[in-house]
Amino acid sequence: MAGISTGTSSFPPQCRKGINDDTKSHPVLADGGNVNKSSENPQTALQQHISFFDRDNDGIIWPSDVYNGFRELGFCILFSLGSLLIPVFFSYPTRLGHPWFPDPFLRIYVDDIHKAKHGSDSGVYDFDGNFNPDRFDCMFDRFDTCGTGGLSMSDLAALWKKHRCAADPAGWSFAFMEWWTTWLLLQKNGRVWKDDLKACYDGTLFWKISCA
Repeated sequence: MAGISTGTSSFPPQCRKGINDDTKSHPVLADGGNVNKSSENPQTALQQHISFFDRDNDGIIWPSDVYNGFRELGFCILFSLGSLLIPVFFSYPTRLGHPWFPDPFLRIYVDDIHKAKHGSDSGVYDFDGNFNPDRFDCMFDRFDTCGTGGLSMSDLAALWKKHRCAADPAGWSFAFMEWWTTWLLLQKNGRVWKDDLKACYDGTLFWKISCA
């Protein structure tokens, strides 16, 4: 995105190693892993995606972290307040890797974010939270109707409709909110571009936007 800083010194260790101007410069393995992923603290792409909101790097995201993160990404107060629906709906699934009872503070647990994966999504994240590059490329091959390397609003609408599963209104709603937020954050010249979306999936784009 125009004006985004390319420096990486302010990024946390788990994200800094994956940030580069060229999002294709770090080859992605068939299982979604990255060839330069640290063996000491491996993170899935889905965990990296939400690490932007875990500023103290303690593996726990509070509702206030979600709100502050959305504000830092440039969303207005009203939209950022709406983002508090994220911990309302996704706190408990991530809690299942800990005590079974709900977290009274609606905190999200980064290590178990894959448990919050919902139906009717794009399938770019697998059930463990790894990035599936073949699925990602296939998504653009199928829905980039103009072949520009970016998805228009109508392309995203077609993608969302195609991935809706039967009897899954919750998944439809979550997917709609996610794609709407993605459009508001990423669209340039009326399209969500492939490299930007890929950087969004692994979370590196959030840090670039916040540092711009």
